[in-house]
Amino acid sequence: MENLGSILTHPNAIMFAKIHAVAKQVNQIIIGKEHPVQQALVCLLAGGHLLIEDLPGVGKTTLAHALAISLGLQFNRLQFTADLLPADVIGVSVFEREKSQFVFHPGPIFSQVLLADEINRATPKTQSALLEAMEEQQVSAEGQTRALPDPFFVIATQNPTHQVGTFALPESQLDRFLMCLSLGYPDAQAERALLMGEDRRTLLKGMKAAMQASELIAAQKQVRQIHVAPALIDYVQKITHATREKGVFAEGMSPRAALALLQAARAWAALEGRDHVLPEDVQAVLCPVVAHRLRPIKAVNNSARASSELLMQLMREIAI
Repeated sequence: MENLGSILTHPNAIMFAKIHAVAKQVNQIIIGKEHPVQQALVCLLAGGHLLIEDLPGVGKTTLAHALAISLGLQFNRLQFTADLLPADVIGVSVFEREKSQFVFHPGPIFSQVLLADEINRATPKTQSALLEAMEEQQVSAEGQTRALPDPFFVIATQNPTHQVGTFALPESQLDRFLMCLSLGYPDAQAERALLMGEDRRTLLKGMKAAMQASELIAAQKQVRQIHVAPALIDYVQKITHATREKGVFAEGMSPRAALALLQAARAWAALEGRDHVLPEDVQAVLCPVVAHRLRPIKAVNNSARASSELLMQLMREIAI
């Protein structure tokens, strides 16, 4: 996303220039992580939910806050803990004496962005409360179905599963996240800027929206119009079949994963200023879209990292 000159030739130049402004603003908060920030924007531009997995203290929650504020989205932050109940997420009906009836009080999920902080510290029962919301953009509570705002995103953070007090997300939950990112430690220059700079929480309070929710929705519609050639579909199918047939993963990519890969590649192409998808776009988003959905047959401590390495190896073997 560094080549802003190319984006200005795009038919929707003003719209995507605003997205670049969002990236610039977020990069002032999350220093030295331009590539993960671009990946996160691609995920939201593609209309998907984002999972940020890394060690505590590297900026996961700060990134989620910065994205929500910069995109002009109304958001709620919910700290997931072992004693959190599904009603704490969705909401609950309370009897109101004045009305002589039960009245539903919406939970924090009724927002354009739910910041699910440390999602894997909640029990599987509470985690499952998000499944319908993430897939159908609605929730069912006490026999009624209630629609969620548009757009609706879950930006979740999680700590490594080997840490104390965590519950691994089930495959069905992981599959609802379009992309899974890691930030990692900052380099020496970025870390020095953090140490000498202003407190990140103070900077967040001073942030303003760089675009509006309606503009994000319009940009998402434009992304869906990005052209995908039949030869590019062939390339995606080759990758999909390789994950199923090479015998390195317990299960290969599902059709949903292939659709997610294509959707993210469209968004990447749009941010690069093109109206068509190239194989390089697919390669750029392959690991963050697919790695968390796959489980290597040979189990290792960090299966997501192992999946990424195996995916890169498969990709090098597939002819473009």
